Amino acid sequence: MVDASLEDITKFLACKRVALLGVSRKPQHFSRALLSEFLAKGYDVVPVNPNATEIAERKCFAHVSEITPPVEAALLLTGKSEVTNLALRECNEAGVRHIWIYRCTEDSEDHSHLLEDCQRRGAALIEGQCPFMYLPHPAFIHRAHRFVSKMVGSYPV
Repeated sequence: MVDASLEDITKFLACKRVALLGVSRKPQHFSRALLSEFLAKGYDVVPVNPNATEIAERKCFAHVSEITPPVEAALLLTGKSEVTNLALRECNEAGVRHIWIYRCTEDSEDHSHLLEDCQRRGAALIEGQCPFMYLPHPAFIHRAHRFVSKMVGSYPV
């Protein structure tokens, strides 16, 4: 797992056009809540899901490489390691400069190599942190989560 820095998180959130890979077609899914929150905070969110053409009334792309104009940042909400690894490959090929992996179910050798490839080409990586805590003016529950993270020492510096 990559240790996230607060600087990398700040730089990621400074990118106002963000791809969300793995956004669900189901409106009640966690990924849709995150998409809605990014939109509410003024981000130009680009959903990526190979099984949809539109999500939340926004054009959906099957692959990061298809997004025009390209994005500088991508938030991976893919979960399963093989899907996350595919998303990392796509981000690498598309030249995405800021990559946030919200959840990945396991760490494999292939996953580690892909992370190294991202870092070699200069991409900033964030892994395992909850984006809700870092968005401007988070809801109470996310502020509480941030407070607890700071208290237990898991909040990035």
